[in-house]
Amino acid sequence: MDVDQKTMKSNTAIDPRGESIATVYVNAYLDAAGQESAGAAEELISFVDDVLASQSDFSQLLCGTSLGQDEKIQLIDRIVAERATPRFTSFLKVLARHDRLALLPMIRQLAEAEFEWRSGKRRVNVTSAAEISEQTLESIRSTLRSSLSIEPILETRVDSTLIGGLVIRVGDTVYDGSLKTQIKQLRARLRERCLNEIQRGRDRFSHPEGN
Repeated sequence: MDVDQKTMKSNTAIDPRGESIATVYVNAYLDAAGQESAGAAEELISFVDDVLASQSDFSQLLCGTSLGQDEKIQLIDRIVAERATPRFTSFLKVLARHDRLALLPMIRQLAEAEFEWRSGKRRVNVTSAAEISEQTLESIRSTLRSSLSIEPILETRVDSTLIGGLVIRVGDTVYDGSLKTQIKQLRARLRERCLNEIQRGRDRFSHPEGN
C-alpha cells in the first residue's frame, strides 16, 4: 500500500468528525436523487467497490494528496464524466472542491445503510447451531415481515455452542430462542425454586406450628 492510501485510511479512521461529515454528504446525495435514490446508491457503491478498489493508481490520484482540487476535478471530467451519470459526476466534484474525496469509502458504507433504512430494509443477524435451510430462512423472513413490518436482509452465522434453536438480532433487539439459553433459564428457575424450598424449610424450623 502506498503512502497516500495509508494516509487516506488513517485520516478517515482517526478523524472524530469524519462520520458526521460523511453522513451530511450521504443525505444530501440521496435527497437530491429523490425517487432515483436506488440507482444513485448503486452507482456510488459500484464506483467505490469496482473502480477504486481495483484501480489503485486511479484511487491514489483521486483520493490521495498528490493532486490539488482543480486537478482532481479535471481528472473527474476526463475519466469519470463519460462513464457516470451527471448527478454522480457532480457529487464527486463537490467532494473534490471540499477535499472530501478521501471519505468515499466511509460515504459508500453509510450510503448503503441509509438507503436500506429509507427502503424499510433492516439487517437481521441470525445465529444458529447448524446451517439453516433456505426454506427455514424464507419462513424467518416471512415472520419478520409480518411481525415487524420490515424487509429483512438476513445475515447468517453458525455457532455450535448454541446446541439448538436460533438467536435473531434486529438492531439492538435480540430474540434468543437457543437451546443453550433455554437450558440456562431452566437452571436459573430450578435454582430459584430450590432456594425458595430451602427458605420455607428454614422458616418452618424457626417457627414450628403451635408456638
